[in-house]
Amino acid sequence: MSIGKSKHNPPAAHLVPELLEEMCDYVNDKWSDATPLHLCAYVMWRLNWIHPFVDGNGRTSRAVSYYVLCAKLGYVLPGHETVPEQIAADKEPYYLALESADEELQKGDVDLSKMETLLDDCIANQLLSAYRDASDPSAGGPKERKLH
Repeated sequence: MSIGKSKHNPPAAHLVPELLEEMCDYVNDKWSDATPLHLCAYVMWRLNWIHPFVDGNGRTSRAVSYYVLCAKLGYVLPGHETVPEQIAADKEPYYLALESADEELQKGDVDLSKMETLLDDCIANQLLSAYRDASDPSAGGPKERKLH
């Protein structure tokens, strides 16, 4: 199976259950010590790397990683320009961050620094959207959402 223009070849289907379990173990083992940003970045990258579905892997990884972020924080982040929506609106930086993590894995490292930087910017933008809504009553209200 190939993934669009990606260089990544997903693992064979028979390996998916074990790889998903390893991903969950990583999150559980690091839950106490890792930052919410790191866990979010890890899940977003690793779930895409495992690529367990025929379609919807990106949407699923963005949703699950955002859930991990909020669960680790203990609350849902305010703002209407959510992290998954921002990534869906401009996927190129997301693809580059995924490719960077894949390249580091080939060297034997788990380096999610580019993914963490991307997510850091997205979180800041999401919080800024909440601030804009709070400071400008005309800015609030329902927004068009793009999640894919």
